[in-house]
Amino acid sequence: MAKDGTLRGSAPAISKGRKRKSAIEKQESGNPGHRPITVLDIPDNLETAELEGVDVPPIEEYLTANQRDGKPFKAKEIFEKTYSWLQSLHVEKAVNIQLLNQYSMSVARWIQCEEMISQTGFLAKHPTTNAPMTSPYVSMAQSYMKQSNIEWMQIYQVVKENCTVDFRGPNPNDDAMEMLLRARGQ
Repeated sequence: MAKDGTLRGSAPAISKGRKRKSAIEKQESGNPGHRPITVLDIPDNLETAELEGVDVPPIEEYLTANQRDGKPFKAKEIFEKTYSWLQSLHVEKAVNIQLLNQYSMSVARWIQCEEMISQTGFLAKHPTTNAPMTSPYVSMAQSYMKQSNIEWMQIYQVVKENCTVDFRGPNPNDDAMEMLLRARGQ
């Protein structure tokens, strides 16, 4: 509030407390709160670890529906790839399945918008004035990309917080651009 009593400037950032520490950081600092640390067993070396086969949960119908142009929807493929990655880390039960569905849908929609931008270009005609304007697919693609990044960070946060080994490696989110490039060649 300014001296004259008016509210100016932006709203203060709302904090929800301190940022959570990962399980590794808690162990390194000696667990000062002395609360039990939730630990998920992630193998040190994923290539040589013995993985057991577990079925992927049933995939929702809306993730497999054909699109209006007749092409198959890529959400099922994204869901399966992400779920199998979570299984390889033994954290599939810690991630909410609805979050995984939302992530798969957002990435698939982002890929669809990018394909449409490739087909139609960045510009479109305004419906009433016929003047050039930015294609609506550009803003939709940006929106879906932002949404999928937020959802991915939520999924990755669960893995990071519950991992006792410092896990860094390839993940399904890294493959999203590769999927987009493969889709353009079809």
